[in-house]
Amino acid sequence: MDNPQAAEHATTVRVRIDLAYDGSAFSGWAAQPGLRTVQGEIESGLATLFVRDGEDPPRVVVAGRTDAGVHATGQVLHVDLDADRLAALARPGRGGATERSALSPVEVLARRLGGIAGRAGDIVVHGASLAPAGFDARFSPVWRRYEYRVADGRAPRDPRRRHDTLAVRDTLDVDAMNQAADALLGLRDFGAFCKPREGATTVRTLQEYAWREAHDGVLVATVRADAFCHSMVRSLVGAAIAVGRGALDIDTLVAARDAAARTSLFPVVAPHGLTLVEVGYPPDDELAARAEQTRAKREIAESA
Repeated sequence: MDNPQAAEHATTVRVRIDLAYDGSAFSGWAAQPGLRTVQGEIESGLATLFVRDGEDPPRVVVAGRTDAGVHATGQVLHVDLDADRLAALARPGRGGATERSALSPVEVLARRLGGIAGRAGDIVVHGASLAPAGFDARFSPVWRRYEYRVADGRAPRDPRRRHDTLAVRDTLDVDAMNQAADALLGLRDFGAFCKPREGATTVRTLQEYAWREAHDGVLVATVRADAFCHSMVRSLVGAAIAVGRGALDIDTLVAARDAAARTSLFPVVAPHGLTLVEVGYPPDDELAARAEQTRAKREIAESA
């Protein structure tokens, strides 16, 4: 099999899978005993396709672990699969040639995994591809982009969007919210916006943060960073909303930003308005170096 990641006699290949999901009925991304999660559904689907008796199911690595209620339209994961079994997915059935014989093994994988994991309709597998050399869904990205939707007092209420849009009664000052967003850009310690985790750093580079009014009157935040610590996006949104409704001024926000300590000046907003929209990766020849660099940063932070 022509796979740039596999050695000449390797038995596994790395596959990139792109997917979307409605997070409303999931207890987050990460697999948890007794709970329905996105990872659990994906790995269960892969086990159906690839696992024989007594074998461990394939484990996936994801670009961004989303919390309960958070959605994704551009999530990315990778999984290492047995090359022969992957190839066997595209072989004709016993009855002779079938439609799947015209598809590549990864195309068949995307179709069949989507049918199994997506049977409830809240997971969609957009596609699968053989990963380039050095690709790591978690450590190779150079940025992740989220959007958050807020319907303020001016926006018409659409009950169809209640699972992906936060409704607030106040009329928000979008200009003030963008001033708040501008004050948070750059490389800094976001300790005021992250739930602390032992051994984890809260230093991040916030590359983009801006608010706009969408065609349906809803306010949409675009938030992009090299990575996000726990609850960071929802805290950033909560801070901007507090400024937009006049409950928090910019100077106080900046002081909290510089103190880099958890604060009650603004809320962590509800998860359902948040969607992971896109994950950005460097050119293929830079994937391995980027992954190595990111791993080294994490290891230094966790050992400090």
